[in-house]
Amino acid sequence: MNQIKVLAIFGTRPETIKMAPIIRELNRRPSFALKVIVTGQHKEMVQHYLDLFSIVPDHDLSIMEKEQTLNTIVINILKRLPAFLNEIQPDVVLVQGDTTSAFAAALAAYHNRIKIGHVEAGLRTRDKYNPFPEEINRHLIGGLADFHFAPTQKARENLIAEGISDKQIYVTGNTIIDALKMIVGKKHRFNDGILSKIDFEAMRVIIVTTHRRESFGKPLLNTLNALKRITELFRNTEIVIPVHYNPNVRKSVYGLLRNVERIHLVEPLDYVAFIHLLNKSYLILTDSGGVQEEAPSLGKPVLVLRETTERPEGIKAGVAKMVGTDTERIVAAVRELMEDLESYRKMAQVANPYGNGKAAARIADVLQSKGKSM
Repeated sequence: MNQIKVLAIFGTRPETIKMAPIIRELNRRPSFALKVIVTGQHKEMVQHYLDLFSIVPDHDLSIMEKEQTLNTIVINILKRLPAFLNEIQPDVVLVQGDTTSAFAAALAAYHNRIKIGHVEAGLRTRDKYNPFPEEINRHLIGGLADFHFAPTQKARENLIAEGISDKQIYVTGNTIIDALKMIVGKKHRFNDGILSKIDFEAMRVIIVTTHRRESFGKPLLNTLNALKRITELFRNTEIVIPVHYNPNVRKSVYGLLRNVERIHLVEPLDYVAFIHLLNKSYLILTDSGGVQEEAPSLGKPVLVLRETTERPEGIKAGVAKMVGTDTERIVAAVRELMEDLESYRKMAQVANPYGNGKAAARIADVLQSKGKSM
Protein backbone atom coordinates (compact mmCIF):
# COMPACT_ATOMS: atom_id res chain seq x y z
CA MET A 1 0.00 0.00 0.00
CA ASN A 2 1.29 3.44 -0.90
CA GLN A 3 1.18 5.44 2.30
CA ILE A 4 0.54 9.17 2.41
CA LYS A 5 3.71 10.80 3.75
CA VAL A 6 2.87 13.57 6.22
CA LEU A 7 5.36 15.84 7.98
CA ALA A 8 4.11 17.71 11.06
CA ILE A 9 6.32 20.56 12.23
CA PHE A 10 5.91 22.77 15.29
CA GLY A 11 7.94 24.42 18.03
CA THR A 12 5.86 26.05 20.76
CA ARG A 13 3.68 24.82 23.60
CA PRO A 14 0.30 25.74 22.02
CA GLU A 15 1.30 24.16 18.70
CA THR A 16 2.30 20.96 20.47
CA ILE A 17 -1.02 20.71 22.29
CA LYS A 18 -3.05 21.38 19.16
CA MET A 19 -0.98 19.08 16.94
CA ALA A 20 -1.04 16.20 19.44
CA PRO A 21 -4.55 14.90 18.57
CA ILE A 22 -3.69 14.98 14.86
CA ILE A 23 -0.45 13.08 15.43
CA ARG A 24 -2.32 10.45 17.45
CA GLU A 25 -4.99 10.11 14.76
CA LEU A 26 -2.55 9.85 11.86
CA ASN A 27 -0.39 7.33 13.72
CA ARG A 28 -3.33 5.01 14.27
CA ARG A 29 -4.25 4.94 10.55
CA PRO A 30 -2.13 2.60 8.40
CA SER A 31 -2.67 4.78 5.33
CA PHE A 32 -0.29 7.41 6.74
CA ALA A 33 3.47 7.51 7.21
CA LEU A 34 4.01 10.35 9.69
CA LYS A 35 7.20 12.17 10.57
CA VAL A 36 7.43 14.83 13.28
CA ILE A 37 9.93 17.69 13.41
CA VAL A 38 10.22 20.15 16.28
CA THR A 39 11.94 23.48 15.72
CA GLY A 40 13.60 23.55 19.15
CA GLN A 41 12.84 27.22 19.85
CA HIS A 42 11.11 26.51 23.20
CA LYS A 43 12.78 23.24 24.16
CA GLU A 44 12.14 23.18 27.89
CA MET A 45 8.51 24.23 27.63
CA VAL A 46 7.73 21.86 24.75
CA GLN A 47 9.39 18.72 26.10
CA HIS A 48 6.81 18.28 28.84
CA TYR A 49 4.00 18.31 26.28
CA LEU A 50 5.81 15.89 24.01
CA ASP A 51 6.07 13.51 26.98
CA LEU A 52 2.46 14.11 28.00
CA PHE A 53 1.11 13.16 24.59
CA SER A 54 3.75 10.45 23.95
CA ILE A 55 5.19 12.26 20.94
CA VAL A 56 8.72 11.29 19.93
CA PRO A 57 10.05 13.71 17.28
CA ASP A 58 12.00 12.30 14.38
CA HIS A 59 14.15 15.42 14.14
CA ASP A 60 14.91 18.59 16.12
CA LEU A 61 16.01 21.68 14.19
CA SER A 62 17.50 23.18 17.41
CA ILE A 63 17.04 26.75 16.23
CA MET A 64 17.03 28.27 19.73
CA GLU A 65 19.77 30.82 20.30
CA LYS A 66 20.49 33.54 22.84
CA GLU A 67 18.54 36.78 22.32
CA GLN A 68 16.53 35.15 19.57
CA THR A 69 14.47 37.42 17.34
CA LEU A 70 11.59 36.84 14.96
CA ASN A 71 14.00 37.27 12.07
CA THR A 72 16.47 34.70 13.36
CA ILE A 73 13.64 32.18 13.81
CA VAL A 74 12.75 32.53 10.12
CA ILE A 75 16.38 32.50 8.99
CA ASN A 76 17.32 29.40 10.97
CA ILE A 77 14.28 27.40 9.87
CA LEU A 78 14.86 28.29 6.23
CA LYS A 79 18.48 27.22 6.64
CA ARG A 80 17.85 23.91 8.42
CA LEU A 81 14.48 22.56 7.32
CA PRO A 82 15.05 22.07 3.55
CA ALA A 83 17.55 19.23 4.09
CA PHE A 84 14.89 17.28 5.99
CA LEU A 85 12.26 18.06 3.37
CA ASN A 86 14.57 16.63 0.73
CA GLU A 87 15.24 13.56 2.86
CA ILE A 88 11.62 12.83 3.85
CA GLN A 89 9.94 14.06 0.64
CA PRO A 90 6.51 14.39 2.28
CA ASP A 91 3.29 14.60 0.33
CA VAL A 92 2.06 17.27 2.70
CA VAL A 93 3.52 19.43 5.47
CA LEU A 94 1.22 20.30 8.38
CA VAL A 95 1.69 23.55 10.29
CA GLN A 96 -0.50 24.86 13.06
CA GLY A 97 -1.75 28.30 13.93
CA ASP A 98 0.07 31.57 13.73
CA THR A 99 3.64 31.30 15.01
CA THR A 100 6.62 32.65 13.14
CA SER A 101 8.02 29.13 13.00
CA ALA A 102 4.79 27.90 11.37
CA PHE A 103 5.10 30.60 8.71
CA ALA A 104 8.77 29.80 8.07
CA ALA A 105 8.05 26.07 7.81
CA ALA A 106 5.23 26.73 5.34
CA LEU A 107 7.51 28.96 3.28
CA ALA A 108 10.21 26.29 3.17
CA ALA A 109 7.64 23.70 2.06
CA TYR A 110 6.38 26.07 -0.64
CA HIS A 111 9.91 26.58 -1.92
CA ASN A 112 10.14 22.79 -2.29
CA ARG A 113 6.74 22.62 -4.03
CA ILE A 114 5.27 20.51 -1.22
CA LYS A 115 1.57 20.73 -0.36
CA ILE A 116 0.81 22.57 2.88
CA GLY A 117 -1.98 21.90 5.35
CA HIS A 118 -2.79 24.77 7.71
CA VAL A 119 -4.41 23.67 10.97
CA GLU A 120 -6.53 26.43 12.58
CA ALA A 121 -6.75 28.46 9.38
CA GLY A 122 -8.75 31.61 8.81
CA LEU A 123 -8.52 33.44 12.14
CA ARG A 124 -8.38 37.19 11.61
CA THR A 125 -8.49 40.51 13.50
CA ARG A 126 -7.80 42.71 10.41
CA ASP A 127 -5.18 44.63 12.43
CA LYS A 128 -1.72 43.60 11.30
CA TYR A 129 -0.11 44.72 14.55
CA ASN A 130 -2.65 43.15 16.89
CA PRO A 131 -1.76 40.46 17.73
CA PHE A 132 1.83 40.95 16.57
CA PRO A 133 3.25 39.10 14.67
CA GLU A 134 0.55 36.43 14.69
CA GLU A 135 -1.99 38.25 12.52
CA ILE A 136 0.40 38.65 9.61
CA ASN A 137 1.69 35.10 10.07
CA ARG A 138 -1.87 33.83 9.57
CA HIS A 139 -2.27 35.81 6.36
CA LEU A 140 1.08 34.66 5.02
CA ILE A 141 0.42 30.99 5.76
CA GLY A 142 -3.03 31.37 4.23
CA GLY A 143 -1.43 32.53 0.98
CA LEU A 144 0.82 29.46 0.92
CA ALA A 145 -1.50 26.68 2.09
CA ASP A 146 -3.27 24.11 -0.06
CA PHE A 147 -5.52 22.67 2.66
CA HIS A 148 -7.15 25.17 5.01
CA PHE A 149 -8.48 23.43 8.13
CA ALA A 150 -10.76 26.12 9.51
CA PRO A 151 -11.98 25.67 13.09
CA THR A 152 -15.28 27.50 12.56
CA GLN A 153 -17.67 28.73 9.89
CA LYS A 154 -16.52 32.30 10.57
CA ALA A 155 -12.92 31.30 9.82
CA ARG A 156 -14.12 29.74 6.56
CA GLU A 157 -15.89 32.97 5.62
CA ASN A 158 -12.71 34.96 6.32
CA LEU A 159 -10.76 32.77 3.91
CA ILE A 160 -13.38 32.96 1.18
CA ALA A 161 -13.41 36.76 1.51
CA GLU A 162 -9.66 36.70 0.82
CA GLY A 163 -10.09 34.73 -2.39
CA ILE A 164 -9.34 31.23 -1.10
CA SER A 165 -11.32 28.61 -3.02
CA ASP A 166 -14.07 27.02 -0.97
CA LYS A 167 -12.88 23.66 -2.34
CA GLN A 168 -9.66 24.08 -0.33
CA ILE A 169 -11.40 24.91 2.96
CA TYR A 170 -12.57 22.31 5.48
CA VAL A 171 -14.43 23.29 8.66
CA THR A 172 -13.16 20.84 11.28
CA GLY A 173 -13.55 22.40 14.71
CA ASN A 174 -10.47 23.19 16.77
CA THR A 175 -8.07 20.43 17.80
CA ILE A 176 -7.55 22.06 21.19
CA ILE A 177 -10.96 20.69 22.17
CA ASP A 178 -9.75 17.22 21.17
CA ALA A 179 -6.70 17.70 23.41
CA LEU A 180 -8.78 19.01 26.29
CA LYS A 181 -11.08 16.00 26.17
CA MET A 182 -8.02 13.74 26.33
CA ILE A 183 -7.08 15.36 29.66
CA VAL A 184 -10.09 16.66 31.58
CA GLY A 185 -11.67 13.29 32.34
CA LYS A 186 -8.64 12.11 34.30
CA LYS A 187 -8.36 12.61 38.06
CA HIS A 188 -5.74 15.11 39.15
CA ARG A 189 -4.15 16.36 42.36
CA PHE A 190 -2.18 19.62 42.34
CA ASN A 191 1.50 19.25 43.19
CA ASP A 192 1.99 22.99 43.50
CA GLY A 193 2.03 23.95 47.19
CA ILE A 194 -0.04 27.08 46.64
CA LEU A 195 -2.75 25.47 44.53
CA SER A 196 -3.10 22.47 46.81
CA LYS A 197 -4.05 24.79 49.69
CA ILE A 198 -6.80 26.71 47.90
CA ASP A 199 -10.35 25.83 48.94
CA PHE A 200 -12.02 25.81 45.54
CA GLU A 201 -15.39 25.02 47.13
CA ALA A 202 -15.46 27.95 49.55
CA MET A 203 -13.69 30.56 47.41
CA ARG A 204 -14.44 31.92 43.96
CA VAL A 205 -11.16 31.51 42.12
CA ILE A 206 -10.26 33.71 39.17
CA ILE A 207 -7.55 32.51 36.79
CA VAL A 208 -5.52 35.14 34.94
CA THR A 209 -3.14 34.58 32.02
CA THR A 210 -1.46 37.43 30.19
CA HIS A 211 1.62 37.31 28.01
CA ARG A 212 1.07 38.98 24.63
CA ARG A 213 3.55 41.55 23.35
CA GLU A 214 0.87 44.18 22.81
CA SER A 215 0.02 43.95 26.53
CA PHE A 216 3.51 44.86 27.73
CA GLY A 217 3.88 48.15 29.61
CA LYS A 218 0.85 50.24 30.55
CA PRO A 219 -1.83 47.76 29.39
CA LEU A 220 -0.37 45.05 31.63
CA LEU A 221 -0.02 47.43 34.58
CA ASN A 222 -3.66 48.46 34.13
CA THR A 223 -4.70 44.82 34.27
CA LEU A 224 -2.62 44.13 37.38
CA ASN A 225 -4.10 47.16 39.15
CA ALA A 226 -7.57 45.87 38.30
CA LEU A 227 -6.73 42.57 39.98
CA LYS A 228 -5.71 44.35 43.17
CA ARG A 229 -9.03 46.21 43.14
CA ILE A 230 -10.97 42.99 42.66
CA THR A 231 -9.45 41.35 45.73
CA GLU A 232 -10.32 44.46 47.75
CA LEU A 233 -13.93 44.39 46.55
CA PHE A 234 -14.55 40.65 46.97
CA ARG A 235 -13.15 39.04 50.09
CA ASN A 236 -14.35 35.56 49.07
CA THR A 237 -12.20 35.67 45.93
CA GLU A 238 -8.72 34.40 45.22
CA ILE A 239 -6.75 35.06 42.06
CA VAL A 240 -4.22 32.68 40.53
CA ILE A 241 -1.73 33.91 37.94
CA PRO A 242 0.56 31.38 36.25
CA VAL A 243 3.31 33.90 35.45
CA HIS A 244 4.70 33.61 31.93
CA TYR A 245 8.47 33.22 31.57
CA ASN A 246 8.80 36.36 29.44
CA PRO A 247 10.85 38.85 31.51
CA ASN A 248 8.58 41.74 30.53
CA VAL A 249 5.66 39.91 32.13
CA ARG A 250 7.52 38.63 35.20
CA LYS A 251 9.01 42.00 36.11
CA SER A 252 5.62 43.73 36.09
CA VAL A 253 3.64 40.95 37.78
CA TYR A 254 6.08 40.28 40.58
CA GLY A 255 6.85 43.97 41.00
CA LEU A 256 3.21 44.90 41.59
CA LEU A 257 1.53 41.81 42.99
CA ARG A 258 4.21 39.83 44.85
CA ASN A 259 2.77 40.37 48.33
CA VAL A 260 -0.88 41.11 47.63
CA GLU A 261 -3.23 39.08 49.82
CA ARG A 262 -5.22 36.38 47.98
CA ILE A 263 -3.31 36.85 44.74
CA HIS A 264 -1.20 33.78 44.08
CA LEU A 265 1.70 33.96 41.64
CA VAL A 266 2.73 30.51 40.44
CA GLU A 267 5.11 29.19 37.84
CA PRO A 268 3.64 28.20 34.45
CA LEU A 269 1.71 24.96 34.87
CA ASP A 270 1.85 21.81 32.85
CA TYR A 271 -1.14 21.27 30.59
CA VAL A 272 -2.86 18.73 32.80
CA ALA A 273 -2.62 20.94 35.88
CA PHE A 274 -3.70 24.01 33.93
CA ILE A 275 -6.80 22.37 32.46
CA HIS A 276 -7.84 21.10 35.88
CA LEU A 277 -7.20 24.56 37.34
CA LEU A 278 -9.47 26.10 34.70
CA ASN A 279 -12.08 23.45 35.46
CA LYS A 280 -12.08 24.38 39.16
CA SER A 281 -12.19 28.13 38.54
CA TYR A 282 -15.13 30.51 38.74
CA LEU A 283 -14.00 32.94 36.05
CA ILE A 284 -11.10 33.38 33.62
CA LEU A 285 -9.33 36.56 32.51
CA THR A 286 -6.96 36.07 29.60
CA ASP A 287 -5.26 37.46 26.53
CA SER A 288 -4.60 33.91 25.30
CA GLY A 289 -6.31 32.61 22.20
CA GLY A 290 -6.19 28.99 23.34
CA VAL A 291 -7.86 29.71 26.67
CA GLN A 292 -10.71 31.45 24.82
CA GLU A 293 -11.31 28.12 23.09
CA GLU A 294 -10.82 25.81 26.07
CA ALA A 295 -13.00 27.61 28.61
CA PRO A 296 -16.36 27.09 26.83
CA SER A 297 -15.91 23.31 27.01
CA LEU A 298 -15.57 23.69 30.76
CA GLY A 299 -18.50 26.08 31.19
CA LYS A 300 -16.32 28.98 32.35
CA PRO A 301 -16.99 32.61 31.37
CA VAL A 302 -14.01 34.39 29.82
CA LEU A 303 -13.12 38.07 29.98
CA VAL A 304 -10.72 38.80 27.12
CA LEU A 305 -7.91 41.19 28.05
CA ARG A 306 -7.47 42.49 24.51
CA GLU A 307 -8.89 45.16 22.23
CA THR A 308 -9.31 42.73 19.31
CA THR A 309 -9.66 38.98 18.99
CA GLU A 310 -9.26 36.61 16.08
CA ARG A 311 -11.75 34.35 17.86
CA PRO A 312 -14.98 36.38 17.66
CA GLU A 313 -17.14 33.22 17.79
CA GLY A 314 -16.89 33.14 21.58
CA ILE A 315 -17.91 36.79 21.84
CA LYS A 316 -20.83 36.27 19.48
CA ALA A 317 -21.98 33.11 21.27
CA GLY A 318 -21.82 34.88 24.63
CA VAL A 319 -19.27 32.73 26.43
CA ALA A 320 -16.63 35.47 26.23
CA LYS A 321 -16.63 39.22 26.61
CA MET A 322 -14.00 41.68 25.37
CA VAL A 323 -12.89 43.99 28.19
CA GLY A 324 -9.53 45.27 26.95
CA THR A 325 -6.90 46.46 29.41
CA ASP A 326 -8.57 49.48 30.99
CA THR A 327 -8.63 49.07 34.76
CA GLU A 328 -12.18 50.31 35.24
CA ARG A 329 -13.60 48.19 32.42
CA ILE A 330 -12.01 45.06 33.82
CA VAL A 331 -13.23 45.71 37.34
CA ALA A 332 -16.76 46.50 36.12
CA ALA A 333 -16.93 43.32 34.03
CA VAL A 334 -15.73 41.14 36.90
CA ARG A 335 -18.10 42.87 39.29
CA GLU A 336 -21.08 42.08 37.07
CA LEU A 337 -20.24 38.39 36.96
CA MET A 338 -19.58 38.25 40.70
CA GLU A 339 -22.77 40.07 41.72
CA ASP A 340 -25.27 39.12 39.00
CA LEU A 341 -25.73 35.34 38.98
CA GLU A 342 -28.03 35.48 35.95
CA SER A 343 -25.34 37.21 33.90
CA TYR A 344 -22.88 34.56 35.04
CA ARG A 345 -25.21 31.69 34.14
CA LYS A 346 -25.84 33.10 30.67
CA MET A 347 -22.12 32.98 29.90
CA ALA A 348 -21.41 29.69 31.66
CA GLN A 349 -24.11 27.70 29.87
CA VAL A 350 -23.21 28.59 26.27
CA ALA A 351 -22.31 25.66 24.01
CA ASN A 352 -18.72 25.66 22.80
CA PRO A 353 -18.56 27.30 19.36
CA TYR A 354 -15.11 25.82 18.68
CA GLY A 355 -16.01 22.18 18.20
CA ASN A 356 -16.86 18.85 19.77
CA GLY A 357 -13.52 17.08 19.97
CA LYS A 358 -13.54 15.42 16.53
CA ALA A 359 -11.36 17.87 14.63
CA ALA A 360 -8.33 15.56 14.31
CA ALA A 361 -10.43 12.79 12.76
CA ARG A 362 -11.92 15.26 10.27
CA ILE A 363 -8.46 16.50 9.26
CA ALA A 364 -7.23 12.93 8.82
CA ASP A 365 -10.31 12.10 6.76
CA VAL A 366 -9.57 14.97 4.36
CA LEU A 367 -5.92 13.98 3.90
CA GLN A 368 -6.87 10.34 3.47
CA SER A 369 -9.49 11.14 0.85
CA LYS A 370 -6.94 13.12 -1.17
CA GLY A 371 -4.43 10.28 -0.99
CA LYS A 372 -1.56 10.33 -3.45
CA SER A 373 -3.44 12.80 -5.63
CA MET A 374 -1.92 15.48 -3.42
